[in-house]
Amino acid sequence: MDYGRLRAAALKDGEDEEAVTVDTRALIDKVLARYSGEWTTLRELIQNAADAQATTVKIKWETLPSTQVPLPTTTDRSEILKHVIAHHTLRRLVVQNDGQPFTKTDWGRLKRIAEGNPDETKIGAFGVGFYSVFADCEEPFVSSGSEAMAFYWKGNALFTRKLQLSEEQRSSDTAFVLDYRNTTTTLPNLLSVSQFLATSLTFVALQNMEFWIDDYKVLSLTKKASPSADVAISRDMETTTKERLMKIQSVDRSSAQLDASYMRAIGWKPQMTTAKSEAYGLSTGEVPSLRSFFSRLTAGSTKTTKAAREEKAVQAAISEDITALSTSSIFLRVTTASIKTNITGNFASELERATKKPPPKVANLSVLTSSYDETQASESSLSGGVASKATDVFASVLPSKKGGRIFIGFPTTQTTGAGMHISAPSVIPTVEREAIDLNARWVRTWNIEMLRAAGIMTRLAFAHEMAELQRKLQRAAESAGTTITSRETSTFMPEALHLLKCYTFGDSTPSGHVSQIIEEAFWTSYRKPFVDIYSTRGVLPTNKVRLASEELGKFVEGIPVVPAELETAGFVRKLKEFDLLSPITVADVREELSGKPLTEIQLPNFIQWVAKNTLEGNIDLPNRDGLLDVAIAIVNKKDRSDQGDVIALGSITNFLTAQKIPPGLPIPITTMPFEYTRGCSLQELRSLGWEHLELAPWLDFLLDTRLSRPADQDMTRSPEFATRILSVLSKGWDNQSQSSKDAVVSLLKAHTIMPTKSGMKKPTDSFFPSVKLFDDLPTIECAHLKEKFLSSIGVRKTVDLETIFKRLLNPSIEKDGSGQAKWSHVELIKYLASVRNDIPNDDLRKLKESRICPAEAGPMGREFTEASSQLYKVSELFEPNQLLRPLRLKVLQWPGGILGRNSPEGKFLSNLGLRNQPSAPELVDMMSSPDQQLRENSMSYFVTHFRTGGYSSFDIGASNKAFLPLQGSPQKLVSPSQCFTNEAAAVLGFDILKRELHSEAPKFGVARDPPILECVQRLIRNPPQSQRDAIPVFQYFSGRLSDLNDTAVKLLSEARIVPVVRTAGASGNSRPGESEKGSGPVVHLTPRHCYLGRSSMYGEIFDFVDFSPSANHFLARCGSKEEPTKLEIAHLAAGEPARLLSVLQSPDKYLDLLRFLAEDVSTIKRDKELWRKMKTAPFLLAFKEMTNPSKGKATEPDVEEEEESVRTYQLAAPSDIVILDDYISYRLFKDHLICAPEEDALESFYQALGSPILSATVQEDLRIGPHNEKQDGAAWLRKHVLERSKLFIHEYTRYTRDAIKHDAKWLEKNLTVQVVRSVALRRSLRISGQSHTEKRSAASSQTRAGWVLYVASESSRPDMYQVGQAICQLILNRPSQQAYLFFEPFLKLELLDLKSRGYNVDRILRAKAAEARVAEEERRRALDAEQARIRERENEFARQHQTAATAAVTAREQNTTPPPRMPGGFGSPDDHVDALPPTLPQRSHSNKGRGIFANLSKRFGFDSNDEADDKLKNFVDSTPDPVRLPPAEPSSSGSKAGRGEQDGRVTNPAVVQQNLLNAVKSTRAYDSSLLYSPPTTREVKEQATYCDDTAGKDLTLLADASNGMRVFVASAVPASHRSTFLSSNHAAINSFAALLQDVGGVYQIPRNVLHIFYDEAGGTIAFNRDGSIFCNLRFYIQLHAGQNRGEDKAAAAVWWWVVLAHELAHNIIHPHNADHSYYTESFIQQYFPKMMLKATHLVGQGETTPLGLPAPLIPEVRSSIDPARPTAPPPYRE
Repeated sequence: MDYGRLRAAALKDGEDEEAVTVDTRALIDKVLARYSGEWTTLRELIQNAADAQATTVKIKWETLPSTQVPLPTTTDRSEILKHVIAHHTLRRLVVQNDGQPFTKTDWGRLKRIAEGNPDETKIGAFGVGFYSVFADCEEPFVSSGSEAMAFYWKGNALFTRKLQLSEEQRSSDTAFVLDYRNTTTTLPNLLSVSQFLATSLTFVALQNMEFWIDDYKVLSLTKKASPSADVAISRDMETTTKERLMKIQSVDRSSAQLDASYMRAIGWKPQMTTAKSEAYGLSTGEVPSLRSFFSRLTAGSTKTTKAAREEKAVQAAISEDITALSTSSIFLRVTTASIKTNITGNFASELERATKKPPPKVANLSVLTSSYDETQASESSLSGGVASKATDVFASVLPSKKGGRIFIGFPTTQTTGAGMHISAPSVIPTVEREAIDLNARWVRTWNIEMLRAAGIMTRLAFAHEMAELQRKLQRAAESAGTTITSRETSTFMPEALHLLKCYTFGDSTPSGHVSQIIEEAFWTSYRKPFVDIYSTRGVLPTNKVRLASEELGKFVEGIPVVPAELETAGFVRKLKEFDLLSPITVADVREELSGKPLTEIQLPNFIQWVAKNTLEGNIDLPNRDGLLDVAIAIVNKKDRSDQGDVIALGSITNFLTAQKIPPGLPIPITTMPFEYTRGCSLQELRSLGWEHLELAPWLDFLLDTRLSRPADQDMTRSPEFATRILSVLSKGWDNQSQSSKDAVVSLLKAHTIMPTKSGMKKPTDSFFPSVKLFDDLPTIECAHLKEKFLSSIGVRKTVDLETIFKRLLNPSIEKDGSGQAKWSHVELIKYLASVRNDIPNDDLRKLKESRICPAEAGPMGREFTEASSQLYKVSELFEPNQLLRPLRLKVLQWPGGILGRNSPEGKFLSNLGLRNQPSAPELVDMMSSPDQQLRENSMSYFVTHFRTGGYSSFDIGASNKAFLPLQGSPQKLVSPSQCFTNEAAAVLGFDILKRELHSEAPKFGVARDPPILECVQRLIRNPPQSQRDAIPVFQYFSGRLSDLNDTAVKLLSEARIVPVVRTAGASGNSRPGESEKGSGPVVHLTPRHCYLGRSSMYGEIFDFVDFSPSANHFLARCGSKEEPTKLEIAHLAAGEPARLLSVLQSPDKYLDLLRFLAEDVSTIKRDKELWRKMKTAPFLLAFKEMTNPSKGKATEPDVEEEEESVRTYQLAAPSDIVILDDYISYRLFKDHLICAPEEDALESFYQALGSPILSATVQEDLRIGPHNEKQDGAAWLRKHVLERSKLFIHEYTRYTRDAIKHDAKWLEKNLTVQVVRSVALRRSLRISGQSHTEKRSAASSQTRAGWVLYVASESSRPDMYQVGQAICQLILNRPSQQAYLFFEPFLKLELLDLKSRGYNVDRILRAKAAEARVAEEERRRALDAEQARIRERENEFARQHQTAATAAVTAREQNTTPPPRMPGGFGSPDDHVDALPPTLPQRSHSNKGRGIFANLSKRFGFDSNDEADDKLKNFVDSTPDPVRLPPAEPSSSGSKAGRGEQDGRVTNPAVVQQNLLNAVKSTRAYDSSLLYSPPTTREVKEQATYCDDTAGKDLTLLADASNGMRVFVASAVPASHRSTFLSSNHAAINSFAALLQDVGGVYQIPRNVLHIFYDEAGGTIAFNRDGSIFCNLRFYIQLHAGQNRGEDKAAAAVWWWVVLAHELAHNIIHPHNADHSYYTESFIQQYFPKMMLKATHLVGQGETTPLGLPAPLIPEVRSSIDPARPTAPPPYRE
C-alpha cells in the first residue's frame, strides 16, 4: 500500500480542516502566574510606548464613586480629591502615548501570544508582555491611528475584532483602555506609583510622563539631557570582555535633569476606617513593617512617640491642601558606551531561539551616577518643608540612596551592589522581567559578557570623574598661587568621599554574582595594575600614593598619602586587599629627603625613625645608607634670614654620650650633637653605623683644631680649659681600652698640656707633687685627676736616669768630702730597687742597655773580692753562684759573693737581665772546647741540670758540633747525629757512641738506630756479596721491620740486594754457604724475583732462597713470596713458553699449569698489558690429529672411523686454535685444524683469549628447495618437537647447568615447521677455503617471522638426529655432539619407551590428563552457568509478560481521549504521560537474559572467557545428556495455528538459547564410543513466521520518527488507542529508529529503506516487501527497550543486525532454502568486522544517554533540559 499517495489524497479531498484548539484563558492565567509583579501592566505599556518612539506617556485612572460614602458638599478640590483617594474605586486605566501608530504587523503580533518583537533594538522579546493587561482587565481595547481593536471572550477562547476609525475618531496617539474586572479595586499608593514612574523615566526613551486621577493631574515628569561629549578611552584600557564577545567602541557622557511637578496628594495618607476588600498594589498603610509590629509592643517608648508626632505633623501640613503643587529636580550623569558584539553563528542562533530575535550587532550600555555637585543640587531643589520627605518622588532614582539597580528599560529587582544604575537594554531578563537570566546556557554567557562590559564602563566613568575632580583641585590651587595642599584637598574631601562611595561594590541582590562580575571587570579592565585615588596631593594613581603613617608624618610632608578621612572607606579597603596601596617605603622617604632639608624639629624624629627600623630589621643597610646620604638638616637658625648650620647625615660617624663627654664642649663635624639623639637608645644609634665619640678621636680633634678656636679653648694655652679636658679624660680613663689609652698618651705626650708650677709642660716633663728629690722639679698643679691617669700619660714619680747619672754618678759632680764617689753600683742598684714601681719603662730600657756593673776579677776561691775595671750590662753577667765559677763565666761582683734571688736587689737585677745559668748552646760550645777539663765540667753540668735547667727543650741532637766520644775511638769526637747506640748497626758502617754514655744518650740527642732510609741506601749501594754476609744484614733489617715505610719497601723490592748462587743455564735453590763451595756464580736479584723456602714443582723454574727465619721475614716484607703467583706464572708462560714446556717435560703438566691459570682469568685480565701479550703469544697447548693413511687404506678404505689417528701437541697463539663445538665439521676439516683441549674450563680460557669456535670458522649455507604443497606433517612434527623439547630440557639441565639459552615457551612462540622438497647444507672452512656439501633431512634457519625448521620431503620420515641438531642450535648456549645424541632418543622413542628407560614421562602424561580434566570442568561449569542464566531469564520473562498483560488490560479500560492541548503550552501535572507504554515491563540492568547472540558477544570480546572456550574446543571426548526443558508454554505460532490465536507475546528468548545450548551439548567426537543423542528442543513460534510478510498487507502510516523513519501500525490496533500508543512509546520508537539506522549503516542501507511497524499479535519479527524492510517494534519493546548498559546495547544491535542480514538475503533468494541460508551467512561473514567495531563502540559507551534521539513524535511539554546538550551519545575513544 502506498501511504504517501493516501496522505496526499487526504490533504486534497479530505473533510474540513480543524484547527488545534487551546484553552486560551488557562494559558493566559498560567503566563500571568509567571509574570506577576507590582506595576507590571504599567511597565509593559510604557515599554511599548518607548518602542514606538513616543515622547510623552499619559497615565490616567478613572474612578467610580463610593456607594457607601457620599461626595462631600464642598467645592474645595482638595477635599474632593481626598474623598476620591479615600473612598473611590478604580473603573478604568487609560495609558496613552504619542508614538508611532500600530502597523499591520503590530496589530497581527498583538493577537499572537509568544511572538515577540523581532527588532533587536527593542526590549520586548517574549511576546507575552501585553497579556499582562488581563491581570485586572477582562476585555482590553486598543486604539492607534486610524484603527482600533477590541478583545472579547467566548468561553475560554479569546477573540478580537478590528475597527477602522473615521476621521473624527482618528488620533495620532495610541491608547490602551483597560476596564477593571472588579469594581472594588481601591486606588493604589500614589507615592509608590509616582516613584515608579520617575524611576521608569530615567532610562526609557521618553521625555514626559503625566499621572492623572480623573481630572486631577497628580504628577508631571520631564526629562532633559545635555549634549553628549566624547570620553577618551585610555590605551591602557582593555575594551574587550573576557570571552571576547563584546568590545567597547566609543563612550560619551551627558548630564540629565529630571523635573517633577506634583500635588501633595501623593504623600497624603487617608485614615483607614474600614477594611477594603481589594487594593491595587500596596498602599502605604498596608506595607508590611516590622516597625509597626514592634511599635505596638513599645508604644510607650520615647522614640516611637517622637516618630508618631513627626508623622502626625507632616500629615497635618499636607492635609491643608493636597492639591498644592510642589516641584523638585534631580541631576544625573549618564555615561553611555557603544558596544560591538562578535559572536559565532551557532551562538547567535541559540540566542535567537531563546529570545525570538537575533542578537544586536551593536548594543548600548549606560552607567548612571550622581556626582557630588549634582546630588547637592538635587537636594537643594526640593521645595523643602516638612512634607518634602513624604512626597519625595525621586527617592528611588538617585542610586546613592538605596543602591543602584540594573535597568532593562525599566528597573529590575537586581541591584548592582554599588551607588550607580546600569542601563543594559540588551541584557536578557527572565520572562517576568524582574531579574537577569543567569541560568540558561547561551543566555547566561551573553548576560555575563554584558555585565563585564558594564564593569569596563564603570571603570571608564570612574576614571573620568576622578580626572574631573583633579582638574577642580588644580584650578583651586592655581587661584591660590600654590601647588595642591591640604587646604585644597580638605575642601574637596566630601566630593571624594561621595565619589568613592558610588564606586564601591558590595553584595548585590537577589543574585550576588552580578556585583561580583561587574566588580571583577572594573578592577581588571586596565592593563596596568593601578587605579586613580584621592590623596593629599590630589588625584594620583595608586602606585604614586601611599598609606599614611603618623610616625613618618613628623618629618616627611611631601609624599602623597591617603587622607585619614578616606582610610575607612570601602574603596580604600579594597585597594589594600588587592595590594594596590602600600605603606610609605624607604625609597619614598629617600626621594622626599633628596629634595628638601630637614628642620631642627624634624631631625630628631627622622633619626629616631631610621634608627628604630634599622634595629628591627625593617630597613637594610643599603637603604639605611641611602637615607643618610641624602638627608641634610639645617639647625641653629636664629631667624628666617639666617642660613643656620648644615648637618649632612651621610658624613656623621659618631654620636655623643653625656656620661663620657659633657655637652657644650667642642666636637667634630662628623659627630651628631647630643640634643638630636637624646630620644634614641644606644643600640638604635649603633644600628645607624655610628659609634661613640671616643676620647682619643675627640682629643685628636681638640689638638688639631686648637689654632682655629679662641685661646680660651686651646688646652695648650689655657690652664683652665686644659684642666677641664683633663678632668673628662681622667673620669673616663678606666673605661677606655688599651689601644684608646695608648692613643691618648701619644697625643698628650707631644703637647704642653700639663699645668705645673713652672708653667705648661709636657706630661713627661712633669712630676707628681710627691717627688721632692730636687727642689726645682716642675710638679703639676691639677687637682682631682686620677693618679693612674697621670702615670699613664707620663707624669713622673721618679727622676730620670739621665739626671741621676748626670747628678749623682758623675764623679766630677757628686763627690764626698774625701773626694770619693758618693755612689757605687751596689748603692745604685739598691736605690733603683726601692723605686722600681715608679721608674718609667723608657728608663728601664735605658738601664738595661747601660754598662753599670763590673764582673768578678779576684783570685780562684776569692773571685768576688775584686771587681773588673770594665763595666758590663747586667744581661751580660751571671749571678754570684759557686756552681757557675768552674764554667769560667762572667759573674757579677757583689759583696760577699752571694746575692739573694728573692731580695729586692736580686729581683731588680733579674728584671734587668741578670742570668742565673748558661744557655744550652753555650754549654755545647764549652763541651766542644779543646780544653778537656772544661769539656768534662760543662758535660757534667749539662747532665746534672738537664731537667732543672730547662735543657730538655733544646734540640741538642741537631747540633753540628763534635763533642761526643765514640766506642773504640774515645779521642774522636762526633756530633749527636753521627753516632748511634745500637751496636748491630755497625754492620752497615755506622759509628757507635761510647758505651759509658749510652744511658745518657737521650739527653745528648743520640738515636738508637740510623734513619731507615739511610740504612736502605747503604744496603742498596753495597749489597752483601755472599749469603753469609747477607744473614746479619738481613737479620738487622728484620729487627727494624716496623720502621720500614712504603717508600723504603718500594726501594728495597726493586733493588738487587739478594745474593743467589745459580748453576749454569738455569735457576735453582740456594742455601747459605753454597757460594763458598764453588757451586756457581753469585747474582743479585730483587726480593720480588726470588721466593722463600723450597718448591718441588717450581724449584727449577724460579729462584728460591733461605737466609734464616728472621732474615726471611725481612725479604717477605720486601716482596718475596713463598711461591709464584698466577700473574707471574702467566708472565713466564707468555714470555718463555718453550722454556717452560721443556722444564715441565710433559704436556700434561703444562696443561695443569694452563688449568691453574684458567681458574682466575678475571685477575689476569686486570693486567691489561699481560693480557694483550697473552692474546698474541704462542703459549697455549693445542692438538692436531694425524691419521695413518697407509694402515687405514690397507684395512678398510671406505670406513673412516677405523683409521688410526695420533694426537700431537704443539704451542700456538690463541687465534690459531679453534674450539670444537661442531664434531661434523671437525671430522670434515680436521687435517687443517689445530684444536683446543676438549675441556670446558680450558675451552672457556682459550675462547677468552681469542680462540674462535669451530662453527664460527665454518660458514654454513642452507639451500632450501621449493615448498611442498602438503604441510600436514609439519603440524604434527611441530607438536611433537615442542612436547619432547620440554622433556629434553628438563633432563639436560640436570647434568649441564647454564646450558639452556631459550626454554620451551620461547620455542613454542618462535618456532614454525615447513615441509620443503629438499634441504642441502654447504660447509666452508674460512681459514683454508675447504668446503663440503651434504643433503640434510632437517635444518633450521631464521626468518623475519622467527625460526623455521625446514624438513625435506625426499625422505618418508625426517632424520630425528638432524631434527634434534637443528633444535639444539636454537635452545642451547653451546650445542655439542653430546647434546645432539642426547636429544635424539627423545624424538625417536614413544613415551612408553622413554618411560621404560627411566625418564619421568608419567609427569607429562599426568599433566596432560590434568589439563584435560580441568578443561572438562571448565566446560561443564560454563554450560551449567549458561543453563542457570537460561532458567532465570525464562522465569523473569514469564513474570514480565504476566505484568505487562495485566497493565495492558488496565490501560485499555482506563483509556480516554485526552483534552485538546495547545502546542507549546505550559503543561500541568495532570498533562504528563509516562515515557514508557503501559504494556512495557520495566527491565533491570542486571546481566540476566542475554539473548540468543550471547556467544557472538563473546567473540566481540564482551566476555573474557577465552581460556574456557579453548578448553571446550580441545576437549570433545564426552557428550553430556541434554537438559530437559519444562513443558512449553501454550503457543499457536507458525503454521500450526491461525493468527487469531496469537496472544502478542514474543517467544521467551531463553527457549531459543536453551535449544542452542542443547545443540552444543549434543556434539561428540567422531571416534567417540558414545551414541549420538539428538538434542531436545522446544518449539519457537516465530521460526515459522519469522519474516512472514502477511503482516505488511494491513498496515497504516502512523507517524515519522525523530530521524524521519516511518512508523506504521497494524489496522487491528483501534484508532482510539493510537494516540495513546504514540505518547506512551515515543521514546521506544525513537530509540528503535536510531538503533535500526546505526545497524543499517553497517550494511550502508539508506535510512528511507528501513521502516517500523507495530502489531499486537503474531510471530513476524521483520519482513521484506519488494526491497523495503519492515521491523517489528513489539519485539524491540519486549526484548531490548530500556536497556542502557553497553553490553545490552551491543546485544540488541547484533540481534537486529542478523535480522537485517536475513531480510537482505531475501533480495537475492525469496524462499527460505539452503541458498537463502548461504547468502544470509555470507552477509554476516562479509560485514562481521564492521559490526564488531560497532558493538565495541556500543560497549564502550556504558550507561550514557539512551540509544536514540530524544525528539518527540508529537507536540509535548517543553523540556527543561539544556537545548545545547548533545542528543547523540559521545563517540567511543580508545
